[in-house]
Amino acid sequence: MRVAVTGATGLIGRRLVARMQGRGDEVTVLSRSPDRARESLGAVDAQPWDAVAGPPPAEALAGRDAVVHLAGAPVAQRWNERSKLAIRESREIGTRNLVAGLRAAEPRPSVLVSGSAVGYYGARGDERVDEAQAPADDFLARVVQAWERAAAAAVKLGVRVVLVRTGIVLDRSGGALKTMLPPFRAGIGGPIAGGAHYMPWIHIDDVVGIVLAALDGADWSGPVNASAPEPVTNREFSRALGRALRRPAVAPIPGFALRLRYGEMAEIVTTGQRVVPARPLALGYRFAHPDLDDALRSALGNA
Repeated sequence: MRVAVTGATGLIGRRLVARMQGRGDEVTVLSRSPDRARESLGAVDAQPWDAVAGPPPAEALAGRDAVVHLAGAPVAQRWNERSKLAIRESREIGTRNLVAGLRAAEPRPSVLVSGSAVGYYGARGDERVDEAQAPADDFLARVVQAWERAAAAAVKLGVRVVLVRTGIVLDRSGGALKTMLPPFRAGIGGPIAGGAHYMPWIHIDDVVGIVLAALDGADWSGPVNASAPEPVTNREFSRALGRALRRPAVAPIPGFALRLRYGEMAEIVTTGQRVVPARPLALGYRFAHPDLDDALRSALGNA
């Protein structure tokens, strides 16, 4: 398969590109820094593209079988008006520009697998949330809705579109787990804001596996939740991480401390969703790491 990938140097993108190369796919990377992408990823065709500035060059998409779109400004940063604008524009305008590039490409890729996020659902307490649930109305949920609408516009071009709503990705090299490791290794990690909120976790291998299944499976379309079959509360996750590291995990982290440090962004850490992957399971996807203890051992390199 010939696949164009955006966001290829990010946490998910690096692992995805390696898996595609391993199975013999021909990968084209669209990046603001093609030289850095080649240095990071190895033997890839890297083409320049600034997602917010305009559509990608048609020749970077023409003749490809599919596109995986993962580009977007980091969400895990202190939010202010400037950062919130970058978070939204990088996703909404960037995806709109990508679809404009698809419109101009000939022959056109037939599949678009576009990144999305479980932030679509907002804070839902202990309600089990699948892909049929309505969106929330907070900042992140509105961003995700705009992001998904921009991607879904490709359906009118005859493109099969899959929206991968990703949860908390477990990989020691980046993301939430990397941030958690220093305090937990020091024995001062523990539940956040009481720990009752759910964490829709997923091992990095299963995020990549779901993206590949979405690329390959003609019956995959629309939103799919990339989260493990059994979400856990933050308290349960903290205990499991403590077990994996053989450290105590009982030091509570008050919500107000995170709000002081991160402002509004702290809400995505102190609240959560009990997200379940109804669509991937219905489509026959088999999780490599459905068990949290196993997933953490693997993500930490202890498996």
